[in-house]
Amino acid sequence: MTSQVLNGALPTDRTPLLRWMIFTGVCVFGFVLLWHYGLFRLMLNSDRTNISMIIVILYAATTLHCLWRTSTISRETDAAHRVAAIVEKAPGAFTVAGPNVVTGDGSRLPPGRVTQHIRNLVLKSGLQGRHRIDQTLLLRGLADQLRGPNQLGSFASDSLMKLGLLGTIIGFIMMLAPIAGLDAGDRASVKTSMGLMSDGMAVAMYTTLTGLIGSILIKIQYYMLDDATARLFSLATELTEVFVVSVLERENG
Repeated sequence: MTSQVLNGALPTDRTPLLRWMIFTGVCVFGFVLLWHYGLFRLMLNSDRTNISMIIVILYAATTLHCLWRTSTISRETDAAHRVAAIVEKAPGAFTVAGPNVVTGDGSRLPPGRVTQHIRNLVLKSGLQGRHRIDQTLLLRGLADQLRGPNQLGSFASDSLMKLGLLGTIIGFIMMLAPIAGLDAGDRASVKTSMGLMSDGMAVAMYTTLTGLIGSILIKIQYYMLDDATARLFSLATELTEVFVVSVLERENG
């Protein structure tokens, strides 16, 4: 994950949010094309069950949630890089001042999940005394805090897929229902039945297509989010193991 240094300031990193914006921009462009050529309106008019509209609304809501989570992870990653720059520049004693963590040269670490994790390590080191610092449980808690809300992506992706399959079943039922009362000798009845079968087939195909596309797009968004979260967790683990735990153990020793 790349970071920037502007005019000697602390490094910044907003790569996760930038990736999400690029991907969403491409999706919006595709949606505009579908609307321009009338394909989106055709889908909504052909689906009498409105399942396709429900899938579109759920996709939009899930995308907004992914935006919120991506913005949060991007902000936390930015703060983590700033913390790493301060700690690597002046490794030394850490002190806790309320919710803040202060380094040996008096620099205050930027607020964030990583700073909170370092604060917990400092407090744990002071309370347990001369013992080896094991941050396994604290890292598990940090991982749960970072990855917990991301589970909505898997649930939403599966839900869109199942809604598409539900529309497929309903469409086939609508398509096969007119056959029971079909009179082969009545041309009007045959024509009406063929129209109803066509409507049922349209429902089955459009809901399946909408559910598949929505599920795939949601999976891609949350895959990028999970990748950014894993990178943030890796950065936090490396930073604390190398520059924080070693300093605290040395002080206790």
